[in-house]
Amino acid sequence: MTEVSSSSHADGTVRFIEKLALGLVDMGWPRTPARVFGALLVTDSGRLTAGELADTLSISPAAVSGAVRYLDQVGIVAKERVPGQRRDSYRLYDDLWYASFIKRDRLMKMWADTASEGMGLLGADSDAGKRLADMRDFFEFFAAELPAMFDRWHAQRPGRDA
Repeated sequence: MTEVSSSSHADGTVRFIEKLALGLVDMGWPRTPARVFGALLVTDSGRLTAGELADTLSISPAAVSGAVRYLDQVGIVAKERVPGQRRDSYRLYDDLWYASFIKRDRLMKMWADTASEGMGLLGADSDAGKRLADMRDFFEFFAAELPAMFDRWHAQRPGRDA
């Protein structure tokens, strides 16, 4: 890892990455994406190449590729090429939690629509239809509430958002 030396500080950083990853795994994250996220999170730049990630975490380039693909899908990392460099790097979004939840907001709307479709197919009065109605109502509620929560989040962070 470019930003972490081989000192005891680096050992502590790697241990922290592993601790963070274990917590994320307990929350349902796949292990390697959790470790890659942790490695990106602890760098000053929030950016590393695939090679730096592989070296830091002692994993294969293929494992890095799969992990960053997952992290991209959940809206946490972006692949980019720094001008003048030949290798792609991966970086955390500046407001990564917001970006991640915006992507989840779209998924919630999709799940609500899917539940409605299932209700039409199975009948709203059937037991399955009632479960699907609960699913639809849950996701519609959160999809409706998230924009106001995002606004409050950004309002309480003056000067930190671009």
